Amino acid sequence: MVMMKKLLICMLLTLTVQGWAQDKDHNFDVAKNLDVLNVIYKQLDMMYVDTLKAGEVIGNGINAMLRSLDPYTEYYPEEKLKELTFLRTGTYAGIGSIIRYDFNRKRVVISEPYEGMPAAEVGLRKGDIILSIDDSVMTDKKNEYVSERLRGEAGTTFMLKILRPSTGKTMKFKITRRAIQTPAIPYYGILENQVGYINLSSFTEGSAKEFRRAFIDLKKQGMKALLFDLRNNGGGSEQEAVDIVNMFVPKGRLVVSNQGKMSRVNHDYKTTVEPLDSVMPLVVLVNGQSASASEITSGALQDMDRAVILGMRTYGKGLVQMTTDLPYNGSLKLTTSKYFIPSGRCIQARNFRHARGGYVEHIPDSLTKVFHTLNGREVRDGGGIKPDVEVKPDSMTNIVFSLTELIDSAELVLNYEIDYMAKHPTIASPKEFELSDEDFDEFKQRVLKSNFKYDRSTETYLAELEKIAKFEGYYDDARTEFDNLRAKLKHDIEKDLDLNRETLKQVIGNDLVTAYYYQRGGIEHSMRYDKQLQEAIRLALDTEQYNKILQP
Repeated sequence: MVMMKKLLICMLLTLTVQGWAQDKDHNFDVAKNLDVLNVIYKQLDMMYVDTLKAGEVIGNGINAMLRSLDPYTEYYPEEKLKELTFLRTGTYAGIGSIIRYDFNRKRVVISEPYEGMPAAEVGLRKGDIILSIDDSVMTDKKNEYVSERLRGEAGTTFMLKILRPSTGKTMKFKITRRAIQTPAIPYYGILENQVGYINLSSFTEGSAKEFRRAFIDLKKQGMKALLFDLRNNGGGSEQEAVDIVNMFVPKGRLVVSNQGKMSRVNHDYKTTVEPLDSVMPLVVLVNGQSASASEITSGALQDMDRAVILGMRTYGKGLVQMTTDLPYNGSLKLTTSKYFIPSGRCIQARNFRHARGGYVEHIPDSLTKVFHTLNGREVRDGGGIKPDVEVKPDSMTNIVFSLTELIDSAELVLNYEIDYMAKHPTIASPKEFELSDEDFDEFKQRVLKSNFKYDRSTETYLAELEKIAKFEGYYDDARTEFDNLRAKLKHDIEKDLDLNRETLKQVIGNDLVTAYYYQRGGIEHSMRYDKQLQEAIRLALDTEQYNKILQP
């Protein structure tokens, strides 16, 4: 017995000494490397051929260090704190409009004014070219520079000079900046058969209260089931996510648990009040851009078998950030913990390998672990929230992508839309508007006259196949087949435009509806062509299938 006590004491002493030695080695390593960094910069500052800008050089060093950890740990010097505030709150002071750089005109233009905000109220339109802000010329400036000048203290007034391409007129507007809150809920309403719909774009401060008001309003209108759209919602406040989950599950339930290195960052978030409705059918729509707080919300509702999740697998961000103050009014947003949803799983989809300079590794499905929902359904960790019902959206063809997404050709669409708006002071409601065949034919002729070209995958792969066939010696025997195939795959822009007529009419039509009726109108218009939404409506109305999905 005495020997056992002595042995135990020796083991404890050994562990203590080892721990102390490891801490000592770590602390020495930190001090050594900080000392080396300090000396290197002093040598550069004293001997480098050009004068160094300390903020830029050291700032680049800091950013490189943080990038080696994960994409979410970021340094915000004093001059960039507004960006951090906007990320956290969704609020800034300005005119309330998205702007973009037009690469053809080499000018910054108004892209999308927000409804009820200063830009919309004074009459700014999609495509207006920004010429000057007060006495400062903006025609040779980039997007970030112009954006910074449009923002400012709420209540301050400035003169904005623009050129309207559709009329060729130069116009001046006196605009007063005010606090701009990007809408957390750009649209909600009753769809067919008393199915309610709420689109939540972000989990900014106050979004849970907005959601609560929308939900209560829909119930007053007779809502029998709810579609909760989290597609393309990149997340935000963890507390807002918990508050929204609380509207559907009983008091005292664990929603998410934060676990990190330091005990002060560990925290369990539980529901604190009774729910608004714990039985109404609830279908949550997600996709690959649903991240962070969106995954907490959809994952917790899935784990508690309170909702059916529909769409595509979510992004897979299971890391939690907090901000700390730095000297000279800077701030550091850093990853402090991982979050775990009620089943006990963490849905982080990537490993960020510190030792390999920020090497990113996706966690393969074979290494994920099985967990169970409240009812006993199997769910997995390590790769985002996998929907209970997978529904793929319609894919975008090459020509549609090239025309609407690529910088050079997207200006063709923008110019057509600007001219269309000049000819049509008003259009039909979002639910009814559709680009006519005559309108599309006019657009098609513009594309053909512009000598628009795009890389077609079939031609690329055919060229590669020919190259391989020649290398392996088969080309001469197959020359006729290659010639025939090349003739059938000949680049025919007009034919491709006709084949994609309906899709292009939808995309351009949605742009136009958004310009006339703002973001809410664009969402309402897109519902007509939304395959995932239609399946969600069908599921919400099929009580038998809905309940069956939530059973083991």
